[in-house]
Amino acid sequence: MNNPLNNIFSPFSIYLDVRVIRLLFLGFSSGLPILLIFSTLSLWLKSAGIDKGTITLFSWAGLSYGFKFLWAPLLDRVPIPHFSSKYGHRKSWLFTSQLILIFAIFNVGFVDPSSNLILMAFSITLVGFASATQDAIIDAYRIESAPDSLQTAMSSFYIVGYRVGMITSGAGSLYVVSFLGGDTKEYNVTSWQYTYLIMGLIQIVGIITCLLSPEPNFKRNLVKKTTEKIKLLLTFCMGIVSFVLVYINFPEININDRFAIALIGLLKLTLAVATATIIFYALIQVRFVKNETVTDTFFLPLQKFFKIHKKAIIYLFLIICLYRIADIVLGVVANLFYSDLGYKLVQIASYSKFWGLLATIFGGFLGGVLAYKTNIYYTLLTGAILSAGSNLLFAILTFTEPNSILLLTVIVADNLSGGLASTAFVAFLSSLTMKKFTASQFALFTSIMLFIPKIISGYSGSIVDSFGYNYFFIFTALLGTPVIFLIIFVKKYFNVFKGNQFIRDREDFEKFNKKNR
Repeated sequence: MNNPLNNIFSPFSIYLDVRVIRLLFLGFSSGLPILLIFSTLSLWLKSAGIDKGTITLFSWAGLSYGFKFLWAPLLDRVPIPHFSSKYGHRKSWLFTSQLILIFAIFNVGFVDPSSNLILMAFSITLVGFASATQDAIIDAYRIESAPDSLQTAMSSFYIVGYRVGMITSGAGSLYVVSFLGGDTKEYNVTSWQYTYLIMGLIQIVGIITCLLSPEPNFKRNLVKKTTEKIKLLLTFCMGIVSFVLVYINFPEININDRFAIALIGLLKLTLAVATATIIFYALIQVRFVKNETVTDTFFLPLQKFFKIHKKAIIYLFLIICLYRIADIVLGVVANLFYSDLGYKLVQIASYSKFWGLLATIFGGFLGGVLAYKTNIYYTLLTGAILSAGSNLLFAILTFTEPNSILLLTVIVADNLSGGLASTAFVAFLSSLTMKKFTASQFALFTSIMLFIPKIISGYSGSIVDSFGYNYFFIFTALLGTPVIFLIIFVKKYFNVFKGNQFIRDREDFEKFNKKNR
């Protein structure tokens, strides 16, 4: 006789798969470094007496996360001597990036910014670069190491691990600093240094997970000749140097309009990329490096994506750019809204950080189960509807007196929908990624996904000041509706799903069409 409980809990059995559990630890390894170069570092620099202008400059180390798509193609094509033959291509890059990351975090732990700010800047930049590289490799490893039916569950566990890693390096590191005597008016450098050394030791979780994980079984088109590898790396370095020089030397334009600032930023990025492309072209023309080597590494991933999805390319990019817009724009003013309504800081911290985190985790689990029982398309659509709809709940709070139960309910509902949507979206991006160019394409998708939301979120405060919170929340809900209609509109295109698999290459596409004629 079948136990009814087995039917209820059987969908959750996917989270017992070792390939899914592995992503919990890799996600933790990805989430740990990010606050070490942002909020935690800012507090250390402030404690050391560094001025605010200099402190904000350190946030530039985070640019690596936005520009990782520039060097991600090298992660797909260039093997690491000795390590690649010993550990496998993906594992060798993951292992190397983690070694550099731990070294960089340890190096920060031996620096006093009050006396050696340049060395601190170099070390933090190295942390950002190694961390962004690790993220790109883990994304590629996740996609390549398991079938599509497990991708949503793996995305869910990755996000959970990432959040826990951020809490560890955020709130956790501050607890350690306080315990070591750093929470005083007098500057105590050793408490901060020991904290970063402890964080570096905790980062070893990533290396242990890497060493215990199998190499994905996938045939790769690698650059094998040593001379070609060296020339390709030199070409890339020259391109990157030209990119950085154009980007940082672009004329400063004093303007207050955030939209204009965003457009100028886009122009600056476009010119920098164009300059790097010209450098590549020039080096090809003088026969310093082979045309096919550069093309196959840097341009073929995007070219193939456009070729396979040319009929729906605009819609797919719009979905990528708009899917998270409702959550991101609202999130900028969420804590300010709670405070303005009269809720205490303890309530805000407890409800949004603790209960909100639990709701996010559970929402991610639900997203994994929903995708497992249906497919990525329906999970993506459900996440989009819930993300937009949950924003309307905040409008209800604007018409009520401070009520702890109501606040908790809205925060839990919002984080639940956000967790489900995040999991669905990562799985969606994974389903679009071709396994021949995993790191290249996924890094590009994640780099462009925040562009439009960041532009609009810059206006969040102005919208609140002009129209009030209630209209602002209705506005954010409306921002989330176009992507719902986009997903529905391309329903016919999404029918190339085979269960949880999105057609990724031309051969697959032709086989599917031939079978279904």
